[in-house]
Amino acid sequence: MDDIKKSLKNFFGINSSMISMLVMVILIGMGEKMAERFLPLYLIALGGSIYAVGFLNAMDNFLSAIYSFPGGYLAEKLGYKKSLMLFTVIALFGYAIVILIPRWQAVLVGCIFFISWTAISLPAIMSLVSRVMSKDKRTMGVTLHSLVRRIPMALGPIIGGLLIGAFGKVEGIRIAFCLAFVLGLLSLIVQYYFIEDSEEKQEAHLHARDIFSSFSPGLRSLLLSDILIRFAEQIPYAFVVLWVVEVNKISPFHFGILTTIEMITAVLVYIPVAYLADKYGKKPFVLITFVFFTLFPLVLYFSHSFAALAFAFVIRGLKEFGEPTRKALIMDLAPEDLKAATFGTYYLIRDVIVSLAALSSAWLWHISPGTNFITAFFCGLAGMLIFALWGKDLKSEVQQV
Repeated sequence: MDDIKKSLKNFFGINSSMISMLVMVILIGMGEKMAERFLPLYLIALGGSIYAVGFLNAMDNFLSAIYSFPGGYLAEKLGYKKSLMLFTVIALFGYAIVILIPRWQAVLVGCIFFISWTAISLPAIMSLVSRVMSKDKRTMGVTLHSLVRRIPMALGPIIGGLLIGAFGKVEGIRIAFCLAFVLGLLSLIVQYYFIEDSEEKQEAHLHARDIFSSFSPGLRSLLLSDILIRFAEQIPYAFVVLWVVEVNKISPFHFGILTTIEMITAVLVYIPVAYLADKYGKKPFVLITFVFFTLFPLVLYFSHSFAALAFAFVIRGLKEFGEPTRKALIMDLAPEDLKAATFGTYYLIRDVIVSLAALSSAWLWHISPGTNFITAFFCGLAGMLIFALWGKDLKSEVQQV
């Protein structure tokens, strides 16, 4: 038994800080996905328009971009432990606003504080992974983070759907936010007592332009293709739940089941891909990921029954095929002394640009759902081809140097 435990520990490269971080991700993620996944329905139920939904999606992308950079700065300045605790307190403040003021305008204000927790915390989490994991286990570490994130993504929408079914759209989602607040408090306890902070603080960098100038050609190619791929993801993103629930008359509970199908699909491929990517190189797996990103909006457009939608959500789950590998590739291609700052700058540039595409999503949906989905497909196709032709792996970068 001891030999098995040792073998598993060596295979996954886990330690106490990693385990505590993963528990934190489950607690906060469960709260997020019970409530946040149904925000478009909540906005409309409170009297918001379809343009409020489009604005929510654009705001999510824009804030993700804006928050990524200070997230990286604070991770270097304060250390990953203190920064994670700060970001969680900010999210709790946003939840409180939504709970106490059930108006669609207040929901948009509250979202400023909690909707981009993942974005602002990701540089700190990646910094933690790069500090506590060896180089040959970084993809595995990022993969474990991504895999564990899928647990609340799979279960949260089901619980949220049940709450909506039992209490209605308004009260059900408010109860979900109350539960999210409690789980956030529990995550603070885990962060404070069980995550070991690094005593070595890095020099914090505030100039995104200077950090971008240190990007290697491979990282710049990845960034360009990633931007187009995120167009394919974010143009239809906020309208997927409307397509399923409002257009195709699938219940919120069954939408939760579809999300669970997506997450189970992603979970099944994470560990094998992480092992193979560390062993054989990351580019092929990232490229396959981009293929599934591109296919999803096209397949979704032709899906109207629950069975067809289930197939579409399998495709959506497969788009996570190499997402941890892509994040690990960013870490590989970033300078050793600028991991968190480079990660934050990468996401700042990517998400500021992608937020413009998200802002156009409501206009495209207003023309027709087909216009929205097909536009997303062609954006993904362009990003996929760019990465196939010019994308780099760490090995090819080293050979060029």
